Amino acid sequence: MADRDDELAPSKTAGFKVGEKKTVEEYQRLDENDDSLNRWKASLGLGTGESISDPSDPRKCIIKSLALEVEGRPDIAVDLSAPGAVDTLKSKPFTIKEGSVFRIKATFLVQHEVLSGLKYIQVVKRKGVRVSKDEEMLGSYPPNTTDKPVYEKKFNQEEAPSGMIARGHYNAVSKFVDDDDVTHLKFEWAFTIAKDW
Repeated sequence: MADRDDELAPSKTAGFKVGEKKTVEEYQRLDENDDSLNRWKASLGLGTGESISDPSDPRKCIIKSLALEVEGRPDIAVDLSAPGAVDTLKSKPFTIKEGSVFRIKATFLVQHEVLSGLKYIQVVKRKGVRVSKDEEMLGSYPPNTTDKPVYEKKFNQEEAPSGMIARGHYNAVSKFVDDDDVTHLKFEWAFTIAKDW
């Protein structure tokens, strides 16, 4: 299991240090008279709407769903908030047409405090051999409010491999992690590259 955890370790930028933790209220009071900073805070949604954080749920980030978007086709969506949904991902592979251009879309909720540097990391293997490792920076987010009840982030577009050698079954392990190395969701899943959908 340690090897799998090492494979999913986020890349580190030399010299980067995570900033001091602040509450939403501290960010709101930060340089209150600085117009450009106030515009930046407004763009983050700081100070707008009522908090929707659930005091009985200690999680800072809740991944609600993932979807595979392909132009001209209905999304392949997975509701991760449904009971047992994460556990069935590995046993129910989905099909991706070879050579198709797609993107992943994540929907998530942030609560209690600012989430700094959320990343998505994925390792794909075929027959036990690693074929790719991808890392996508999703950004930093304040807690959701009634004005912004959920976040949606579309990843960069990708192209599925094609050709006889590329077709077949793949296994993947993915996780959502932040700058504090807190893992918010880790799951195994599977897919098949095929000639057609």
